[in-house]
Amino acid sequence: MATKQGAQLSKNVLQMKFMQRSVLRMEKEQNEEERQKIIDDEHWALDLPEYKTKESDFLVNQSYSICEELQFGRQSFQGFNPEVEKLMKVQNAEKEAEKTEQKEKEESVGDIEMAKRYSSLMGIIAKKFAKKRQHSALAEDDEGPSKKRAFLKPSDS
Repeated sequence: MATKQGAQLSKNVLQMKFMQRSVLRMEKEQNEEERQKIIDDEHWALDLPEYKTKESDFLVNQSYSICEELQFGRQSFQGFNPEVEKLMKVQNAEKEAEKTEQKEKEESVGDIEMAKRYSSLMGIIAKKFAKKRQHSALAEDDEGPSKKRAFLKPSDS
């Protein structure tokens, strides 16, 4: 009964010398309740290290559209459902755009490679339109310093 009255008593009354024993008893009961709550909370917790879940080798999917190789969730034929047909056209256009972009990336030529091709092409075209006298000069540039051709004597043996 003192605990009920102690909760209702003012702070000044509880600080009086004759009330100190009841205040200590109330604090002790409160600390005991808090400690019991902490023990109950920790009682069911295990201090085990967390194991990493192994990634599965299998793909789990609720839909059978992958097995049937379906492109769209819903399909419509011959104008039966025009809204679905519009969505199909939009998705087909997006896929075609992605395919063309991928193909362009694979087939495109970089700036450095284009410059190399252009420089070698200019040399070929210059040789094609050069006159006969200029052919020998262009050939010397490609081969390096020209060697004077001399008659080679056949061996006697």
